[in-house]
Parts: sequence; structure tokens; C-alpha cells
Amino acid sequence: MEFFLDTANTADIEQYKDLIAGVTTNPSLIAREGRDFKTVVKEITNLVPGPISAEVTATTAPEMIAQAHELVKLAPNVVIKIPMTVEGLKAVKQLHAENINTNVTLIFSLSQGLLAASAGATYISPFIGRLDDIGADGTKLIQELRQGLDNAKVSTKIIAASIRSVKHVEKVALAGADIATIPTAVFSKLFEHPLTEKGLAAFMQDWDNFKEKR
Repeated sequence: MEFFLDTANTADIEQYKDLIAGVTTNPSLIAREGRDFKTVVKEITNLVPGPISAEVTATTAPEMIAQAHELVKLAPNVVIKIPMTVEGLKAVKQLHAENINTNVTLIFSLSQGLLAASAGATYISPFIGRLDDIGADGTKLIQELRQGLDNAKVSTKIIAASIRSVKHVEKVALAGADIATIPTAVFSKLFEHPLTEKGLAAFMQDWDNFKEKR
């Protein structure tokens, strides 16, 4: 499974750029930065050579397609993020015909994921945390999507989104997600374990003792 950062903070991306395969953004994340949308996306594409999802804000297929054409001019690794709507899937189908990569977001069911894949989506983003919030099972959706896409023999990749914890990351990996897109606060915890810290401290203490005896 590949790791993406789910952020528009370029300082965070700079810190982890050598350890991630891509970045996902959305209008909310970019709005928090208080900066120009295209400027932020362009900076991110310069930091990370892998897929960078930039989301459209239009609501009709023609407008989404027009926005997509502008966004892909920013860099060759821009992926157009499109909401799971009828108009969104119309746009995905046209962009697929133009060989423009897309990421269909706000997926909450197997049927939505299969529809997006059928339209030619390069990626689909099921939101597991939001499903868990309403008492559903986000991890189960990843499993269902994995089986459904494999049965259909399509190349659409699953980006597990709305990741809330390290346990979420581990669960989606076991469930068959191709990618997990992770907030920086959660990503930073993936490196941590108390036994790692304890072991490192012991190694360093042993080394210091050895040097003192020489």
C-alpha cells in the first residue's frame, strides 16, 4: 500500500516528501492555508512528483471539465478530484477519454465506487472515518470495493480517505486499499511505538557506556 498525505500545508509536505507517493487536497484544506488555490497546488506538484489531487469546485459537468483543463496545465502530475455525483461522473467519463487522470471523492458505498470505476476513474476515495461516524463499517467498504473492482477487472485504484488513526491505516492495508491518504497528525504517529523508543534508548545507553570504557 502506498502512502499519500492529505493536506495542503507545504511545510508538512516538505518534511515528509521523501516518504510519500502523492498528496490529496480539497477546497477545505486549501482554504485553511489562506492562500491562492493554484499557487498552492503548483507548489505541491514541485515538492512531490507523484499524483497530486486537486479538486474542482463546479457543479456541472461542462464546468468541471473546464476547470480540469485549467488545473492540468499546472503540472503533469495533477489528478482531477471530482465529487461523486451524476454530473461528476459525466465529467470523469469525458476526462478519461482525454487521458486525464481523475479521483472520484466522497465515495460511501460499493455501488458508488463501481459507477465511478465504470466511468473511467483513475482513483476512487472512500471516506472510511465518516462512515464509522454514523455507525457503519468503513473498513468493510474497502473490502467490498477491493472485491468488486477485482471482479470487474478494472485498474481503478482505491484511496482510503478520511483516515482518523493509525489503526485505520492498518485496517485499510489489510482490507486491500491501494493507497491511504493520511492527515499529517496521523502520519507522524505511524513511526511511533513505545518499544521502539525504549529499544533505541537502550542501544544509545549501551553505546555511551562502551565509549566511556575505552
